[in-house]
Amino acid sequence: MALTGYSWLLLSATFLSVRAEISITLEPAQPTEGDNVTLVVHGLSGELLAYNWYAGPTLSVSYLLASYIVSTGDATPGPVYTGREAVRPDGSLDIQGVLPGHSGTYILQTFNRQFQTEVGYGHVQVYEILAQPTVLANSTALVERRDTLRLTCSSPSPTAEVRWFFNGGALPVALRLGLSPDGRTISRHGIRREEAGAYQCEVWNAVSVSRSKPINLTVYFGPERVAILQDSTTRTGCTIKVDFNTSLTLWCVSRSCPEPEYVWAFNGQALRNGQDHLNISSMTAAQEGTYTCIVKNTKTLLSGSASVVVKLSAAAVAMMIVPVPTKPMEGQDVTLTVQGYPKDLLVYAWYRGPVSEPNRLLSQLPSGTWIAGPAHTGREVGFPNCSLLVQKLNLTDAGRYTLKTVTLQGKTETLDVELQVTPLG
Repeated sequence: MALTGYSWLLLSATFLSVRAEISITLEPAQPTEGDNVTLVVHGLSGELLAYNWYAGPTLSVSYLLASYIVSTGDATPGPVYTGREAVRPDGSLDIQGVLPGHSGTYILQTFNRQFQTEVGYGHVQVYEILAQPTVLANSTALVERRDTLRLTCSSPSPTAEVRWFFNGGALPVALRLGLSPDGRTISRHGIRREEAGAYQCEVWNAVSVSRSKPINLTVYFGPERVAILQDSTTRTGCTIKVDFNTSLTLWCVSRSCPEPEYVWAFNGQALRNGQDHLNISSMTAAQEGTYTCIVKNTKTLLSGSASVVVKLSAAAVAMMIVPVPTKPMEGQDVTLTVQGYPKDLLVYAWYRGPVSEPNRLLSQLPSGTWIAGPAHTGREVGFPNCSLLVQKLNLTDAGRYTLKTVTLQGKTETLDVELQVTPLG
């Protein structure tokens, strides 16, 4: 009666073991999932009676895959037989459509007629055709030096090797230091702006490689280095001299992500301007003062500011009178606008013609009130900036007007202008 495979297993305990001369090679050497593989046996000697194949690290019944009787060709499956394995007459083992679970150590045990056994060891590593991994992030928008970045390479292949890419190249050193032991997670405390960009992970094994889609990281920072520019030149903390009636554009710049919000202030009072620049279209003495740009980052909740002082240039300080409109018509109002009036003004007076008391139209007192003079017609109004409004002109209003100013230092200056009135029709 022929012995079964389990009989051979039990009897093998009484056989003499000899030095293993058997070698086992795998064909193909690097199989992928679904391949048909063969554990090819080399170095068998003598007349053999039977083979036992084990899928495990030891010659244990619990790892027995199959027993094979050479003389009859009968094979008996063992506890770990999956239905994909078949023993060849030469002792080699075929596995059809290997799966990752077939990876591991395989042991061949042979029995000969001299009651001796030989043992050979082989190894199977089934490589996956790797699916595309995915980069998972705790957040894709972080605040510099405050937030922590955590990136994980998610892959269904736990045995695959992992490598990372930053903007298509190698990771920055600080990020490499934050790699987990298995290389699948990056942790970076206090993220930096230079670490913003595209991140990818790649999984690979001996036969397959797959790279994730990029995930883009934004790092918010600033504002910092706030400055005010004029014609590309930094003017922060400086005094800008501007000619009278000329235009000026101030630009507010800073280093910030995202673009900050802008608020402009003039002499401490907020202006209705939410842009990164401020236009002064026609410079006058009333626009002299301190201009401040305040920037605020809505993501970092930080802010900064810069200021400049704007003054009329020395050449513009000379006082002049400009009628507005320049050629008024009969019945219109006209303002004799005074430009460059003294900042230390004490009093002023307007005259219809040369300076004399009978010709005085009105006087402005230090208190800010004005007093009508002998020549006042009831249509003249004075302003703190020395300008004079003449209402409802008639043709007799044409002619010479004279302004006299007195400063706190007692300096007196007179200036006249010739007003023309265009008749109707």
